Amino acid sequence: MTTLSNSIDLGLLIEPEQLQPLLGDKRLLIVDVSSDQNYASGHIPGSVHISPGQLLFGIKPAAGKIPCNEHLSQLFSRIGLDANDHVVVLDDEGGGWAGRLIWTLDVIGHRHYSVLNGGLVAWRNEGFEVTQQQTAIPPSSYQAQQLNRSVIAELEDISSSLDDANFRIWDARSIEEFEGSKVLAQKGGHIPGAKHLEWTELMDKSRNLRLLPLEQIADMLAERDLQPQHDIVTHCQSHHRSGLTYLVAKLLGYPKIRAYHGSWGEWGNHPSTPVATGRT
Repeated sequence: MTTLSNSIDLGLLIEPEQLQPLLGDKRLLIVDVSSDQNYASGHIPGSVHISPGQLLFGIKPAAGKIPCNEHLSQLFSRIGLDANDHVVVLDDEGGGWAGRLIWTLDVIGHRHYSVLNGGLVAWRNEGFEVTQQQTAIPPSSYQAQQLNRSVIAELEDISSSLDDANFRIWDARSIEEFEGSKVLAQKGGHIPGAKHLEWTELMDKSRNLRLLPLEQIADMLAERDLQPQHDIVTHCQSHHRSGLTYLVAKLLGYPKIRAYHGSWGEWGNHPSTPVATGRT
């Protein structure tokens, strides 16, 4: 539970009806990571926009790596981020980009945040107010300095841990990518020993892309031997889809969750990395 001054209490995962009465509160910074088109066609009043690609390094093969400090400083200054802000994050796809932004906030050390369950899909479909008016927020002078490496996994971290009995890899890609029948790099397949749980399996499509009940997700992870005591690294192709799996692990209280920001874009294009194929 995160507590703001004057008795405003927000958890990590909040519902539209919790956010609605707080619109206009200067202690909140609502950040929408939806597509440019969806944000322009109608967004939460007062929300600022980050185009999803602005969260990525953008240079292949590891296009999903975190951008440099200068880029992050400019990005978060543009949206007016202040160290005391409580950030409410949402997207239009069930939580991948929202989770990526949460991970980025963890990297830069900003700990005050919540995620809107169901995001823009739930907000719109359930009749909450939207606007096409651009939000004017004065820029800040935010400076991203020392990055928090404890939530970042590199290729070398994974390579050196493959034989560690407490190490786990959570692959959030499609089953076709995992087994190697769909190849999006020089090599297809998965990191040896990786556990597969696709990001979309965590969403409840009947409830406007909210997450499934956390107890149900915990059971799904236990079935795959992804337990809280494990040292878990999650990835996809570019650490976009695995933004959601990173977020879910945080919601479940997993203390040792990292994201491999190079993801399959790096691993699958590296000449020396081992690869397994098939469903196990």
